[in-house]
Amino acid sequence: MPWFHCYNSHLIVVIVSISSVVSFKCEPMKNVCETSLIIQQYLTMTHPVNTTVYPSNGKLYDFRNPNPSLSASVPTEEVITADGWGQKRLVIVANRTLPGPDIVVYEGQRLIVHVTNNLASDSVTIHWHGLHQVGTPFMDGVPFITQCPIAAGQSFTYEFTAYPSGTFWYHSHVGSQRSKGLFGALVVLKIETDPIPEHILQVQEWNHEWDSDYGFEMMLYGIVENSTEYTPSTSVDGSSFSLLKAQSGLFNGRGRYYYDFKSDSHNSAPLTVYRVKHGSIYRFRVIAVGDLYPFRISVDDHLITVVSSDGYPIQPVTVESFIINPGERYDFTLLANQTIGNYWIRGRTLETNRVTLAEAILRYETASEDDPTTKRKECSIDDKCKVLNCQSKYYPMAENIQCIFLDDVESGNVSDPAPSVVNGRFKEYFLNFVSEGMVNGKTFKFPSVSAISQPREITTQCENTKCDSMKMMTMCLCTHSLNLDKDDTIQMVLSNVGIDSGMSHPIHLHGHSFYVLKTGFGNYNKTTGQLLSQTDDLVCSGSMPKEKNKCEIVTWSNQSWSNGNVPGLELRNPLRKDTITVPNGGYVVIRFKADNPGLWFLHCHIEFHASHGMGLVLNESFPDIPRVPFGFPTCRSFQREYSGSKDLNEFTNDTPNVAGTISLTLFWVIIPVLCGVILVLGLALVLMMKRTSSKTLSDSDIKGKFTPVHCQHSSPG
Repeated sequence: MPWFHCYNSHLIVVIVSISSVVSFKCEPMKNVCETSLIIQQYLTMTHPVNTTVYPSNGKLYDFRNPNPSLSASVPTEEVITADGWGQKRLVIVANRTLPGPDIVVYEGQRLIVHVTNNLASDSVTIHWHGLHQVGTPFMDGVPFITQCPIAAGQSFTYEFTAYPSGTFWYHSHVGSQRSKGLFGALVVLKIETDPIPEHILQVQEWNHEWDSDYGFEMMLYGIVENSTEYTPSTSVDGSSFSLLKAQSGLFNGRGRYYYDFKSDSHNSAPLTVYRVKHGSIYRFRVIAVGDLYPFRISVDDHLITVVSSDGYPIQPVTVESFIINPGERYDFTLLANQTIGNYWIRGRTLETNRVTLAEAILRYETASEDDPTTKRKECSIDDKCKVLNCQSKYYPMAENIQCIFLDDVESGNVSDPAPSVVNGRFKEYFLNFVSEGMVNGKTFKFPSVSAISQPREITTQCENTKCDSMKMMTMCLCTHSLNLDKDDTIQMVLSNVGIDSGMSHPIHLHGHSFYVLKTGFGNYNKTTGQLLSQTDDLVCSGSMPKEKNKCEIVTWSNQSWSNGNVPGLELRNPLRKDTITVPNGGYVVIRFKADNPGLWFLHCHIEFHASHGMGLVLNESFPDIPRVPFGFPTCRSFQREYSGSKDLNEFTNDTPNVAGTISLTLFWVIIPVLCGVILVLGLALVLMMKRTSSKTLSDSDIKGKFTPVHCQHSSPG
């Protein structure tokens, strides 16, 4: 059973969240909190006692009892339902729940999490998304960057300070395990805050058969079902999403499969219910844990006030809905001031040619247990819907949407300006994220060792890789890194331009939050919202236009914008985030200070794209990176080399254990020589003894009384 313990206290705090997932919460005055995550496989629509279940009228029943009216229901909280589809899907989860257990701690507390990998054949790591890991970069949870992956049957203890406060989450950073279900909420509270009641919403798309591994191969080679090719979904700007077939959406691991949206026909699977009391204010922490699609979140008949993004406060913005991309978090408050009843909480993807819908229920106290009958607000030309975080400069005019861009939002902390340039220490970098897996023409390849603890063993750096990214005839596959000097002010222009731009990319930075200074869009048709051409602010290397250029090297079209002189930067009170969406055909300018030594992954949070190599490592102040703990695991490839008479005993470690250790090669030269000398001396001694011994001794008397000395070679330790 999962457990939780706070040091210096005999009180065990266990709370049950609104989604019936067991959660862990530490008391505010404790210094250290300790919990565990058990990673294992499980099946959807399976009860540990009643085996297979099926949905009916929002409840679950044993499949052996086909008449729900004549049998008792199965406890919903004991089943991973997903969207209730009858065909089971294999998932990888923590503590046998989807999502994994909420972890709630207070800012500054020391958090210890024991992760045990009970998978049969997969390795695991856990990344603590949004936490800066100051002083503990080796706890960031990225395989082969900050640690060796946790092999099947092994355990790893993460220990770090919970900082900063806000809404965060944890998830696997190995392959496609996040899309298979390995994630959960991580909330860091401020001790001095007077809390209001709150709920957690984790939103994602869902597929009945696929995970990212399967979907990635399909993306490369196409999907054909019943001799019909499945085409990608399109976004509001006319661009295509990556090829992922989503059948439904989930809130906190629950949703419904719709057979037909026109007739409102679905499978009646149970949904997540959020209970509220009339007249009270609630905080909702929304986390986009999905694989690909952005969701537009709304609550029927209620305005919502967005108060935080990626854990950082913003000046409150009251809207009809907001858009959230994979990796992002938004907190909103809601006043429960409507007629007592049930209301739909909706999450709909931005697909224009398909409907992917996540649903949950906002239920007032004393309301019936029925499904809501409410409708979403109808946006009109006289009463437009305000939408925060639009992905495009313009929406189709017919949708009557008033976009509020992140550029229009100010930080809620007025004393937190963007870092200034001190003593001329300023660096500007252009990073272009295109296709399914490139940054500046390079596809990221993980090393075969833990880079933070075995840096001298990395052999796949881009400078050691022979590839001409400018020709792009073959993939430039290497461990792409960027060196940052301590205390420099870093400005990055994250762009999405070139022949393979295609769709917007949510980019996540480990180890830091950054200040969002400006967003630049392409050129749009103001009536249809379609992207016509890419931004004019950037120019690509080469003579070809951006739409026909790979854009491995990007610069400002106007060189006077270089070195931080971009017009329109918000430096006084900018928004602060750790995940930002770079629009198709556009760019985002961010800034942060290099004050946290470590190896920090910067990557697209669409799991397809990250798996395909859309990322790089920021090598920040490597000489100042804290040393890894004693006994920290190491890993490497093993390739036995045969050359002449060489054998295993002739190979040495790259780094000796102690200074002055004699090499193994020299050892095995000296020992045989010494043994030979001893043998010669022994034979000489025997001859001398023969000459001086009594002549009455026979040869038979000597036999068996003397055993020659043998030199036994001990194996190298």
